[in-house]
Amino acid sequence: MSNQIILPRVLQVGENASLEIPSILDSLGCTRPLIITDKMMVELGYAKQVQSCLKDHQINSEVFDDTVPEPTVSSIQAGVDTVRNGNYDSIIALGGGSPIDSAKAISILGKFGGEMRDYKFPRIVNEQGLPIIAVPTTAGTGTEVTRFTIITDETNDEKMLCVGVGFMPIAALVDYKLTLSLPARITADTGIDALTHAMEAYVSKKASPYSDSQAIAAMKLIGPNLRRVFHDGSDHKAREAMMLGSTLAGIAFSNASVALVHGMSRPIGAAFHVPHGLSNAMLLPAVTEFSIPSAEEKYADCARAIGVATQADSDDVANQKLITELRALNDELQVPTPEQFGIDRQQFFDLMPTMAEQALASGSPNNNPIVPTAEQIIDIYQQLW
Repeated sequence: MSNQIILPRVLQVGENASLEIPSILDSLGCTRPLIITDKMMVELGYAKQVQSCLKDHQINSEVFDDTVPEPTVSSIQAGVDTVRNGNYDSIIALGGGSPIDSAKAISILGKFGGEMRDYKFPRIVNEQGLPIIAVPTTAGTGTEVTRFTIITDETNDEKMLCVGVGFMPIAALVDYKLTLSLPARITADTGIDALTHAMEAYVSKKASPYSDSQAIAAMKLIGPNLRRVFHDGSDHKAREAMMLGSTLAGIAFSNASVALVHGMSRPIGAAFHVPHGLSNAMLLPAVTEFSIPSAEEKYADCARAIGVATQADSDDVANQKLITELRALNDELQVPTPEQFGIDRQQFFDLMPTMAEQALASGSPNNNPIVPTAEQIIDIYQQLW
């Protein structure tokens, strides 16, 4: 059996990779880019930095900075209108997962029209929208190298998973220097998100030797460096390792899919506005413990790659160490419980059956080593409290 591997056409990795935007545009024959970003990237001066770099190469650009965390159907509409009313031939997606996910949706809707719901899974979107150059500024989502985007339909709080080659950026410029200003909270949330991507890709029923190699490499980079960047954001070596680890984890899950953590995470984010990486972090220990019995060897490999178990440890011992580590990591990185985050208990418990249905409908739990029932999902949600 063969596996199709889908990647950006260009993957530029390392210090100052973001300065290569003009040469990438030139190679694409594009001269009129729209920079899609958020207010924070403008405030930090990153958008201006990109514009200055483009201007030095006689390329004029405009900025759309109205993307929001956890993008919604209505939040991307202004961007779609901007693309439709402008004469843009490309998009530079600058920021964390939300601006890049927004840019992916805007690229398709801006060119082909329709509504976001028309493009949600199980439809596979192979149409090519405006070419996207993705420039991530967080080490976490990996969305710069994935064929996925997630947009929330605020009419029913559904996080719509949209899948296909049409959402894959044409280029990803992975420059760790853009993460040096990240605050500790975002560093932690995005870092655990990247770790979740790598682990879920590795244990996924859709895993392949290729995705496994990327996932293991990602865990070896993330495991020893996540605490380091949380405690010292100016640690260049640790930031660089996390950035590459995040991208490799993105490649892994883009080609092997995610599993139960993501399936259960999206409804929490949609209903209670919990940042995606944070809801993943809340779920990772409990879901891992639930799933280990059907993938003992693979989870033990994760423990060894992260660096909490050795080759001398049995799989059983390695897996015990893995669960202990995931809980300790959440404690050290100050990951709150749903209650500590401020979620109302009654509302959380009342919504559990709906969230379980939405999790199963997303398809992600089908990739899990143990495919859960709705009742088992509700049980895991209850454990979080």
